[in-house]
Amino acid sequence: MGRSVVALCFLTIVFDGYDLIVYGSAVPSLLAEPGWGLNPAGAGVIGSYALVGMLIGALASGALSDSLGRRRIMLVGVTWFSALMIGCALAPGPELLGLLRFLAGLGLGGVIPSAIALTVEYAPREHRQLYNALMFAGYSVGGVVAALLALFLLADHGWRPLMAFGAAPLVLVLPLLWRRLPESVGFLLAAGRDADAEALAARYGLDLDAVRRERAAAGGGSGPRALFGRRRLPATVLFGAASFCGLLLVYGLNTWLPQIMRSAGYPLGSALSFLLVLNLGAVLGAIITSRLADRYGPKPVTSVAFLLATACLVVLSQRVDTAVLLVAVAIAGLGSVGTQVLVNGYVAVHHPAPVRASALGWALGVGRAGAIVGPLLGGWVLASGVGFEWNFYGFAVPALAGALLIALVPRGRTARQPVSATTSASAG
Repeated sequence: MGRSVVALCFLTIVFDGYDLIVYGSAVPSLLAEPGWGLNPAGAGVIGSYALVGMLIGALASGALSDSLGRRRIMLVGVTWFSALMIGCALAPGPELLGLLRFLAGLGLGGVIPSAIALTVEYAPREHRQLYNALMFAGYSVGGVVAALLALFLLADHGWRPLMAFGAAPLVLVLPLLWRRLPESVGFLLAAGRDADAEALAARYGLDLDAVRRERAAAGGGSGPRALFGRRRLPATVLFGAASFCGLLLVYGLNTWLPQIMRSAGYPLGSALSFLLVLNLGAVLGAIITSRLADRYGPKPVTSVAFLLATACLVVLSQRVDTAVLLVAVAIAGLGSVGTQVLVNGYVAVHHPAPVRASALGWALGVGRAGAIVGPLLGGWVLASGVGFEWNFYGFAVPALAGALLIALVPRGRTARQPVSATTSASAG
């Protein structure tokens, strides 16, 4: 039964990812918009506005969902960002587009911590990383949809229809969430609603005693203050820094990859195809590596994924055969979007339920600073006129830093332990 919760969170993240990544697909058309006079640096600034909103939204919602509930945050967030995308499609100039992207970002960032927390809570305990990856694959599916729509619509119809499609959750997702999305069992227990928690646990096959043990493992602490106590402070700082590196890669590459490849001499269609391959690689790679994380633990698998991103970004800086380039782009998708999925899953299983949403909100909120830097960095390098390869060199550095930061995360009491071969075989 928990799969229905994962499916609802997946649908939400599909459009969350679409609404973010579609801006990168629209950049070539925005740069050519009559009367706007946008250059790459200006487009990078507008791209960062949504990420500033996401920073605020993630930090606020992570804390609020521990007091107001995951379900309520999800419903408000989806309504908010979908409505704002209509405004983006109608924006008469770059200044208003930037403001509307910022406001939409509040909702886009707000739903992610609750979606991850609900997925981890309702997933089978031995497959939490896999279910989180399957749910968060929705982000890259949204990127695939953005790339495909851009391929079919951008040349003839411009960027406005792409933005307008971002409002589709108002009719496709929100009614389903209203009818089918349950509240967090852990939240209900914390609110003293034991009868409601027991009813949900019975309906979805949850181990309520395990949820209570997680609450006890929190040591009586909950919310943001518990993250900065002496016991959790090192992991809190390291996860935030690793998320900064991961989201810098995600948003830097998704915003600028088409334009970088165009500057390297590829036509518009081919450049958008690289964005499509990047997100397909992220979907497949995240699912494969999450199964490895369930078996061997999230720490070593996440570090290796960051290292793969580093190597592939160096390959992308070279002029190699197209086949090699496409493989490198696909693996870079694993090492950027896919690795951030692993980081999110690691944070979720490292912390017990009473602080989980706050921990995710903190990590993703700090990560949004990296998401802001990514588009700005790409725009600055392109505007500087240096070779396109320097964009990839610049992105390779945070990928390497992410691997080192994850390697330094101390062991957590509630982190998922590697599954033994015997256990894995019996579970399969």
